Amino acid sequence: MTIDIRDWKAIDAAWLTGALAAGGVAAAVSGFTARKVGTGQIGDCVRFNLTYAHDAPDAPRTLVGKFPAEGAESRATGIALGNYHREIRFYQVLQSRARIATPRCWLAEIDEASHDFVLIMSDLAPAEQGDQLAGVSLDQARLVLDEAAKLHAAFWNDDALDSYAWVNGTRDAPNPVQPELVAGLWAAFKARYGDRVTIAAQRIGDAMSSQLHKYDALRQGPRCLVHCDFRPDNMLFATDAGGAPATVVDWQSFGYGPAASDIGYFIAGALDPAVRRAHEQDLLAGYIAALEREGAGAYSADVVKRHYVAGAFQHFLTAFFAAMVVTQTPRGDDMFFKMLNGAVDLIADHNALDWFD
Repeated sequence: MTIDIRDWKAIDAAWLTGALAAGGVAAAVSGFTARKVGTGQIGDCVRFNLTYAHDAPDAPRTLVGKFPAEGAESRATGIALGNYHREIRFYQVLQSRARIATPRCWLAEIDEASHDFVLIMSDLAPAEQGDQLAGVSLDQARLVLDEAAKLHAAFWNDDALDSYAWVNGTRDAPNPVQPELVAGLWAAFKARYGDRVTIAAQRIGDAMSSQLHKYDALRQGPRCLVHCDFRPDNMLFATDAGGAPATVVDWQSFGYGPAASDIGYFIAGALDPAVRRAHEQDLLAGYIAALEREGAGAYSADVVKRHYVAGAFQHFLTAFFAAMVVTQTPRGDDMFFKMLNGAVDLIADHNALDWFD
């Protein structure tokens, strides 16, 4: 059976049967229910609860599908930034090497012309999605940093990635994020949100948006595959009912870049600033030790720190950039400001705005 790409509302039992067959399981789906789950900004996720015509012990009872965002603005952003194409290619080409915990992929297809896509994955319940607004515990943070080390070591200084134009930051990858666009979106962000943008945030945004080349310079050094949107909303954590300890999803933004930028990006937005200050050095030391266990190459302490703080600048940039190019929602606004202000605190604690002088 040919598996066509379709909107989730048009999926039927025969289509789901074909998706399972594509993943190596012969089981006839007789019925299902579907409902949206998660808090995605650029893609929509749907959980399918399946029933079968006959007993099918090797077949999943639930699946999760990911589809283009229904919001027109978010969908246009996903297309313009190559997010949809990139995520499908991750599952088709890179997942098997990545070491990091990811969902099983049953089906990953995209229409190159329209950017319509369908991604069918294992359902990770009873694990639950993280929450950017709530943050994570220290134990969860340690689990995440161990997973990050697996990903980063797996592709450490792997210049073979340069052959993929769909990996951000590679030799032939297009770069839609030009300095003029960043400056324009920052000005629009300040105009939209007014006094909600603190003086400290204004200083950082003004410096970054006018000197983006200095941010790029902070990212020089050893490179590997980095997630680039490494935050709680893109992770699932075990609950008392079970589930894998920590699994990473949403592979729409990954690139070839500095390893510790993922760590600064994550910590800036996921931990309360007071908790971060108290445990920052231990967390970084644990991450570096995990990199060594996984076989990564040399990574000096001063470069780790520079890349770590560069990740906070990236977190800041992502927050205001995304706020202006996806469909606006109240939760989205709160989330973006949690990201923005967490980055401001980390940057200030490391006196890193001086790097733009």
